[in-house]
Amino acid sequence: MHEFNEKLITILHYPNSTWRNVFLILKKDPTLASFHPYQLAEQLKMALAANEKPSTPSSIESFHPDKIHDQIRQYKANEITVITYFDKDYPSYLKEIYQPPWALFAKGDVSLLGKDPKLAVVGSRQPTQYGKNAVRLLFPKLIQNKILIVSGLAKGIDTLAHEYAIKNGGHTIGVIAGGFHHIYPKENMNLAAEMMKSQLVLSEYPPDTKPQRWHFPARNRIISGLSRGTFIIEAKRKSGSLITANYAVLEGREVFALPGSIFNPYSDGTNDLIQQGAKLVTKAEDILEEIR
Repeated sequence: MHEFNEKLITILHYPNSTWRNVFLILKKDPTLASFHPYQLAEQLKMALAANEKPSTPSSIESFHPDKIHDQIRQYKANEITVITYFDKDYPSYLKEIYQPPWALFAKGDVSLLGKDPKLAVVGSRQPTQYGKNAVRLLFPKLIQNKILIVSGLAKGIDTLAHEYAIKNGGHTIGVIAGGFHHIYPKENMNLAAEMMKSQLVLSEYPPDTKPQRWHFPARNRIISGLSRGTFIIEAKRKSGSLITANYAVLEGREVFALPGSIFNPYSDGTNDLIQQGAKLVTKAEDILEEIR
């Protein structure tokens, strides 16, 4: 691993590391030349001191450069690839978003990052039969047309999106909150394991990171950021899926929505999106003509 990359990845393991803190460190020292592995904890504390709340003793104690050095060395044996923002393999679409992740921890077929077009598919964690039927109806033609499906490995529509992409012989990428050693929800561990072999699972967090509540909305920017368009299938008005749609709008990407019954609260969010200008989808061609 390149020395710069290892230093950057080490910084990402620091308990109080935030996107902005890393940005300020890189602004001050773009090549990280002044950072040395065994003085890193002290240097980081000094570099970040002005930009964060005082570190709690536990967060300082839990930062062990030796331990992290060993973890990074084991990534290869654990078939974990780390792609930093500065690597040529980093997806160009993702570079366009606000606060692109400094690194992607990847497990599976990394070549999928280079495949286009990608479509983000997200929706309710409690889909109705109508939402499930829509996935079954639309996916065969999308996959036939080499659309790669990106989703968040959550319950409901996300799970169906990954499963139907695989079932139809296509490709799919899952973006998780937290690290690889803490797959959430637990019932998707088998699906995640399957995808880590034949598809691709991504996280912006080191493998030992436990998912925090704020990781979930944050990862939505990666789901939409990787993709040319985002398709919302069933969402209540205050749904996490609408955060993903909002990111897509801000990034100037296509937004698609499945229309639904005015009597179904799970269609309120998608119907609102259509009112606001998202493209109404009744067949796969409605998506294909925009992103193929």
